[in-house]
Amino acid sequence: MKAKKSPVSKKSPSPAKKSNSRHESTPILSARKISKRFGHVTALADVDFDLYAGEVLAIIGDNGAGKSTLIKILSGAIQPDKGTIYLNQKEVSFHSPIAARKQGIETVYQDLAVAPALNIVDNLFLGREILKPGPLGTIFRMRDKSRMLKLATEYMRSLKIGVHSLEQEVATLSGGQRQAVAVCRSAAFAKHFIIMDEPTAALGLKEAAMVIDLIKKIREQGLSIVVISHNMPQVFEIADRIHIQRLGRRVGVISPKTYSMSDVVAFMTGSRKILT
Repeated sequence: MKAKKSPVSKKSPSPAKKSNSRHESTPILSARKISKRFGHVTALADVDFDLYAGEVLAIIGDNGAGKSTLIKILSGAIQPDKGTIYLNQKEVSFHSPIAARKQGIETVYQDLAVAPALNIVDNLFLGREILKPGPLGTIFRMRDKSRMLKLATEYMRSLKIGVHSLEQEVATLSGGQRQAVAVCRSAAFAKHFIIMDEPTAALGLKEAAMVIDLIKKIREQGLSIVVISHNMPQVFEIADRIHIQRLGRRVGVISPKTYSMSDVVAFMTGSRKILT
């Protein structure tokens, strides 16, 4: 019986994590042989990528590893020079971030893209305002503020995000609360997965912990999350799998339950190779 035990069995994962470790299942998103050059610089070279339902997948690598280029391609911000992307086994092509959003893919960048002068409700529905039914909406473009407030309240409560009032300006919020608003907006509209670029950058310990807790809650609701992060302890806390990039190539994908932080840093810097 002892011989059958694996490193994973030494920890008792949450119910959400148990469903995440299904490598035999079909990825909700796959990318194959993705390549991108900027002049003479090769940002990505034949990179493969897989994301499974209900998992947190961390992408790590040194500066210049191709992390940001990869997520920009997955979110439609830039297009690859070659390669194929499949969403639910169907080939797709995202010519813009709006095209990716229409496919249920949301992205939270480091700058958050929130409007400080607007209140929380207006930020949650920024660019996707709900209009009143009938001529008031179709002709006069009047917003249905009561419905937007009701839905915003439901979104914030579902993720247990506490603020004084949803009608207060985002400018009055802390950095962590602003990040929470941006994340909540993505979670409200995402159908398949959310991409987060350094979600805890420039946040204090308390605010970063709040964002990490928020990521866990989103995973519990069944959404997949792709996270770029340089914070290795946070990566090991939230990630179900870790996609490692180095010099524009995928080094490998590992489980944080199987390898240590020092192992991952060695793979990332090239001092060790992942045995497959």
